[in-house]
Amino acid sequence: MSKPKLVLVGNGMAGVRTLEELFALAPDMYDVTVFGSEPHPNYNRILLSPVLAGEQTIEQIILNDLDWYKQHNITLHMDKMVSKIDRINRKVIASDGTEAEYDRLLLATGSNPFILPVPGKDLKGVISYRDIKDTNDMIAAATEHTDAVVIGGGLLGLEAANGLKLRGMNVTVVHIGEWLLERQLDKTAGKMLEASLAERGLQFRLQAQTQELLGDEHGRVRAVRFASGEELPAQLVVMAVGIRPNFTLAESAGLTCDRGIKVNDTMQTFDPRIYAVGECVNHRGIAYGLVAPLYEMAKVAANHLALMGYGRYQGSVLSTKLKVTGIDLFSAGNFAGGEGTEDIVLSDPSAGVYKRLVIQNDKLVGACLYGDTSDGSWYFKLLREGRPIADIRDHLMFGESSNLGDTGHQGQNKAMAMQDSDEICGCNGVCKGTIVKAIKEKGLFTLDEVKKSTKAASSCGSCTGLVEQILMNTLGSDFQETPKNKAVCGCTDRSHADVRQAIREQHLTSIPAAMKAMDWRTSNGCGTCRPALNYYLISTWPKEAVDDPQSRFINERAHANIQKDGTFSVIPQMKGGVTNASELRRIADVADKYQVPLVKVTGGQRIDLLGVKKEDLVSVWKDLGMNSGHAYGKSIRTVKTCVGSEFCRFGTQNSTQMGIDLETMLANMWSPHKVKLAVSGCPRNCAEAGIKDVGVIAVDSGWELYIGGNGGIKTEVAQFLCKVKTAEEVKEYSGAFLQLYREEAYYLDRTVHYLNRVGMDYIKQRIVENAETRQALFERLLFALDGLQDPWKARIDGARKEEYVPLIPMPA
Repeated sequence: MSKPKLVLVGNGMAGVRTLEELFALAPDMYDVTVFGSEPHPNYNRILLSPVLAGEQTIEQIILNDLDWYKQHNITLHMDKMVSKIDRINRKVIASDGTEAEYDRLLLATGSNPFILPVPGKDLKGVISYRDIKDTNDMIAAATEHTDAVVIGGGLLGLEAANGLKLRGMNVTVVHIGEWLLERQLDKTAGKMLEASLAERGLQFRLQAQTQELLGDEHGRVRAVRFASGEELPAQLVVMAVGIRPNFTLAESAGLTCDRGIKVNDTMQTFDPRIYAVGECVNHRGIAYGLVAPLYEMAKVAANHLALMGYGRYQGSVLSTKLKVTGIDLFSAGNFAGGEGTEDIVLSDPSAGVYKRLVIQNDKLVGACLYGDTSDGSWYFKLLREGRPIADIRDHLMFGESSNLGDTGHQGQNKAMAMQDSDEICGCNGVCKGTIVKAIKEKGLFTLDEVKKSTKAASSCGSCTGLVEQILMNTLGSDFQETPKNKAVCGCTDRSHADVRQAIREQHLTSIPAAMKAMDWRTSNGCGTCRPALNYYLISTWPKEAVDDPQSRFINERAHANIQKDGTFSVIPQMKGGVTNASELRRIADVADKYQVPLVKVTGGQRIDLLGVKKEDLVSVWKDLGMNSGHAYGKSIRTVKTCVGSEFCRFGTQNSTQMGIDLETMLANMWSPHKVKLAVSGCPRNCAEAGIKDVGVIAVDSGWELYIGGNGGIKTEVAQFLCKVKTAEEVKEYSGAFLQLYREEAYYLDRTVHYLNRVGMDYIKQRIVENAETRQALFERLLFALDGLQDPWKARIDGARKEEYVPLIPMPA
């Protein structure tokens, strides 16, 4: 029996996504025919901007190549425009006469760019920005001409302007509004965005009305004239002033249309055999232009095409998470506020961070974030669920991370705490559970593999960090997060190795200087590159580089571990695990005085005070009178020891004293990631030195040194480095290796990742075989650590007092 025939008109993202959803539900139900007006298979329209900027190619943004159509037995007609729908005989007819019969018809005709009806709009060099042809036309124009004007200060206009600027053109953005992205940002965020883009060389004419486009003798545009009479030279004018649903075909077929093809909650038109999805649709009076709602429509349409019949599309709560030329922006709900609302605002222009949360009736009703959007999805979840926020209001501005415990990385905590049903990729509607399942069942190890398998992070890219964190959490040390040739983040094309080299060769000592010297795409950076830059600077130029606290994670800023309830964990230093009665009494007194909920012995032989309020931290440290145990940052952690020869009948060396000496030597050391050491007094290895970053095991004739161990999610056994005779050699060889790791590892690499990248032979050649190199490395380590003040002591003396003051919400 022949299959029913399904015809799709429109080979874009919404229509083909419907087919993907349909094939997942009913793989062999239909004979499928697809008509596309462009001479290309389905591609990611969102990524046209990186193509314009030269960051990607057309081939790289193809979502479904020709083989995909063949695998699903799809009859594909590219570069063919459907001109007629014959509803009586149930067939579609293309302008070249090609026909296809249907039992079900799916319309996904998208939208058309709006062209301003001004004189000169038909001149050569006046184009829209909608498809691959427009992108190629702009690339060609940039090779021949110098001046461009982009009309429209929305997302598409700004991406076009940035791409043309990177292509070498002088670019002016003309916008009729008072600030950029007025539909996505409030005025403050819009002005911050304008300032950041102006630093990159873009020019702006705001509240300017285009009156006429002037041409030259060859019929090409030469200038833009405003209503004020001012003229701007332009050999290329890009219209990016909005889109209109494309419903001409549907209207000509007698389907009900009103500013779009009218559909019900099952995505059916007036004719029940005909469905419609995407930007061409009018659902409950709304036409959606964002990808996420279109994919929600696709899921519902596929459900009904598969004859399951229970899906309903009831509209979308919109949020916008954008990456405008490398600058992170997020908005959702009523971010502008108004009568009956109150605002909580955090504004730090020097750090490039602005957050505005709008509250009404004890609920979050809107959010606008600029520069730091890591908690956008959490705010959107609160907004969508309508959850009362009274119990979390005091730390609402600090985001979801203020409720999370430490796993070594603030952003990593965020991904770990998310539920499987939480959405990660808004563009493609991919939740955390889908990604985790794909990683485990399909054996995925890289971001590119996850993109290909799940489509998460394959569109706008704003969720890339979360996807990488899920990879890290799922795979542990099997995940290599920073290949040598991979860019540090979207703010730059430079790899970690390139950045380290530039800082060293150009003697860069501050983040602004480094960003300027390396042509960073944004003057502010982001939550990925700023911590990395900060570490590279202070490790390359100790005592010279400016340590920027705002470029550190919350644990390193507060010098304590943040816990899931927003309180902190305090672990005082006990070198080698050794303490005394006086210290124990002080710890007990502090626990009583500050009503510490839990006092616990850690796996590293230290005492942990859990549940300390942030505002009490400095007082707790003062009353303890002990140094920081550095149990919270990318730094030296504990040096675990066994009893050793002083008391143990099997001990061959004084492991306790060696642990104390190492911890004393390495106090206050920052590193690419956390560093743990252990010293065992005999080969029985009670201190578990075999799974530490540096493990020291005593033998009768001296000490054996091991490196690259990891006792985390995936246990890594440390590798043998060498054998030495004296305690001084232990310190020199261990210190030299740690300095080599500090100078050469990529930020957030554990020692095992560094070791795997460079190889044991390389490390032995630098540390074991070359005494001059080893001694130089050791001396550089001692120089970097000499004179550093204990961070708790510095805070007791008054440093960065503002870090420990609770945020007070601003009145409405």
